Amino acid sequence: MSAQEQQQEEALSPEARSVLKIVFVTLFLDLVGFSIIFPLFPAMLDYYVAREGGAGLVGWLVSALEGFTRATGGPEEIGLIILFGGVLASLYSMLQFVFSPIIGSLSDRWGRRPLLLVCIAGLVLSYVMWFFAGPFLVLVLARILGGIAAGNISTATAVVADVTSTRNRPKGMAIIGMAFGIGFVVGPAIGGFSAAIDLTERWPGLADYGVNPFSVPALIALGLALLNFVYVAIYFKETLPQAMQEASRTQRSMNPIALFRGEAYPGVRKTNLTNFFFLTAFAGSEFGLTFLAMDRLGYGPRENAYLFVFIGLTLALVQGTYVRLRAPIIGAKKMTLHGFVTVIPGIGLLALANSTWQLYVALFFMAVGSAQIIPCLTSLASTYAPPDDQGRVLGVFRSLGALARGIGPLIACLLYWGVGSAPAYLLMAAAVALPLGIAASLPKAPDPAL
Repeated sequence: MSAQEQQQEEALSPEARSVLKIVFVTLFLDLVGFSIIFPLFPAMLDYYVAREGGAGLVGWLVSALEGFTRATGGPEEIGLIILFGGVLASLYSMLQFVFSPIIGSLSDRWGRRPLLLVCIAGLVLSYVMWFFAGPFLVLVLARILGGIAAGNISTATAVVADVTSTRNRPKGMAIIGMAFGIGFVVGPAIGGFSAAIDLTERWPGLADYGVNPFSVPALIALGLALLNFVYVAIYFKETLPQAMQEASRTQRSMNPIALFRGEAYPGVRKTNLTNFFFLTAFAGSEFGLTFLAMDRLGYGPRENAYLFVFIGLTLALVQGTYVRLRAPIIGAKKMTLHGFVTVIPGIGLLALANSTWQLYVALFFMAVGSAQIIPCLTSLASTYAPPDDQGRVLGVFRSLGALARGIGPLIACLLYWGVGSAPAYLLMAAAVALPLGIAASLPKAPDPAL
């Protein structure tokens, strides 16, 4: 390795390593809470419809979704399931979109630690509500609270920016990517396997208190969130300098519209647009994956869980090794472009996958590509912004990502049932060309290592 590469591959400080361990746990648990519900949507629909019939909120939702599937020409039974899951997933993500920049801005004012604790406490309460979500309305309220509290992602990302330099920031963001990758393995696995334990079968009286067949996954998530709260409360020390807190208290606006002013810094707006358009297509591809596998290969919940495990392990491995080691050397922008070149054929191959090995080859390319794109775009958004505005800028970045994850599945659903699985995936692969073009035009980052 040359002297220049050694200089560029700046090591993380002991303080940064310590802080990143805490951030890793926080984001890992956040994604577990987000994804644990994915394998449960079909069974949850059956449960709440059987329990409440055509009455109340679930009856109204089912009626509306049935009308939508008929209007789009999709199979009503399967179309109803995918739209039911899409609505609940989109609700969570849309709330992240609204609250991530607000929470990020608050962390610039009051510090990272108090916002992390408040958000984790919100997640704890949302899991308590899910545990007792016998009525469908309680489940919806739990998802609403969880989506708001999930804005802690922007705060945790700002923490990484606090303790890293522009040279080693891709390493920090890659560690965040590992948390997402591993959480993406654990969440669906917990949901798929722990839902086999129904507390109401063993103790029927618990149903009177709202305990339901999906309370065990909620209980596991609750236990992990409580441990996380205690861990952060004891070990996490504030990373935002006091001077920056004081400046933020006088300079930040809490108007949600005013928060979206990334154009003030060269590169931030383009980075945000790249992230938004990419995640819209990618989230849609992910969401339709289980239905594609079910239609073409007859996959059930267990086989679909293995797909998520494979994706998550690949993400964690690539981000924990290749991205962490190479991004400081070749630069975040170049690695982002490499990721796009890899992920496009992956999504396109899903359109043609008619066997298990073809499906896994496509998922490998998708996972390797996204493992490079997501942490490097996060690093670029942080690098283009000044230190005292990291929370807000990264909050906007994350909120746009949450918006993309909210609308992406709904767009994919409409395409999937409107034109068929193969054309839908080809269109989503073609759509990734747009963020690729925007990323190629990103300006030079302030640090020559990027």
